[in-house]
Amino acid sequence: MGEYLARFDRYLLSQFMVLFGFFSLVLVSIYWINQAVRLFDRLVGDGQSTFVFLEFTALSLPNVIRIVLPMACFAATVYVTNRLSSESELVVMQATGFSPWRLARPVLAFGLIVGLMMSLMTHILVPASMSQMQERQEDLQRNVTSRLLTEGTFLHPIDGITFYIRDIAPDGTLTDVFLSDRRDPEAPQTYTAARAYLVADGSGAEGASGKLVMVDGLAQTLNSENNRLFTTHFKDFTYDIGRLFGDVGQPFVHVRHFFTPQLFLQPETVATLTSSSLGSVLEEAHGRFGQALLCVAAALIGFATLMIGGYSRFGIWQQVVLAILLMLIVKGVEGVVQDPVRNNAALWPLVYLPGLIGIGIGTGLLWLSTQSSRPWLRRRTVTTPDAPQDAGTAP
Repeated sequence: MGEYLARFDRYLLSQFMVLFGFFSLVLVSIYWINQAVRLFDRLVGDGQSTFVFLEFTALSLPNVIRIVLPMACFAATVYVTNRLSSESELVVMQATGFSPWRLARPVLAFGLIVGLMMSLMTHILVPASMSQMQERQEDLQRNVTSRLLTEGTFLHPIDGITFYIRDIAPDGTLTDVFLSDRRDPEAPQTYTAARAYLVADGSGAEGASGKLVMVDGLAQTLNSENNRLFTTHFKDFTYDIGRLFGDVGQPFVHVRHFFTPQLFLQPETVATLTSSSLGSVLEEAHGRFGQALLCVAAALIGFATLMIGGYSRFGIWQQVVLAILLMLIVKGVEGVVQDPVRNNAALWPLVYLPGLIGIGIGTGLLWLSTQSSRPWLRRRTVTTPDAPQDAGTAP
């Protein structure tokens, strides 16, 4: 019997994992494609290569997985439980003596497995990927060459600036260059040159303040007061590329870029570096553990809600709707506790409240399903026919 129970646990757990993989793939694809479209518009529009686009989309994947894991866990639990109920498998297992508590054991194991996946994402992969993405964004922001060297396309690196290159020679020479600077509406300037060269600044900054040397060109300045156009022919003219992009400034750092030990051991330092409150740092640190609890809660709610109604040939869609509503309540509590914790670091225990409430709801529903199953056992005992009182009496 023990071996049979273990086989049933493995069977139920395998069903959860298969459907969890399916729903995770679908949800990750939806979220990932949505982010990839925005990244494509931003990166490729700035003249970046396809490799850079693929690199950024890959670095955004761990955070997308972190977002969809609880939803995939809940969807897989509801789907498998609904299917087992509609095919009467759960009824058969209960008839053999399996209580709802006993049936919930593989569900709890499934929730813990997903919780471990969530912990891997929140504590290791997401901070590492977001930190790497931040570094690459800073590199691209400093590398103006990649943002300007695009043939046959009118580029607009910032408002009021238009830059165009007809062709780039193998030796790096830019031919037929057009540069329009309309940031000063009183005196817009236009530069055209037959050839130009991008020269790195001697200060060592990687493209952050390079020079554009234009050869054999024309500079035009329009005086808006009297509508007079001043033109100047030049043999060579140097334009500061840094003027195209302005001051790069300090890069933005989010608390999610830091690993969990840094958040717990150096919260004040992290708060200073990220310009965040101490409560925001502790909310992120404890929230990484709270997300794992939320996965366990999602599995328990999805299973226990569908167990309270028992078998019905009309299906259990009402329990499915109730399970969705309960998960929305738990997610609503998660949103409610964020602001108080961020404003007051001493309230960090509230971060665990959504997960604990979800686990409490799942446990309570399992208790209700246990109570509702006992009358069935009593009815089965009452309907059992009694043995004849006088079996030896002749008719």
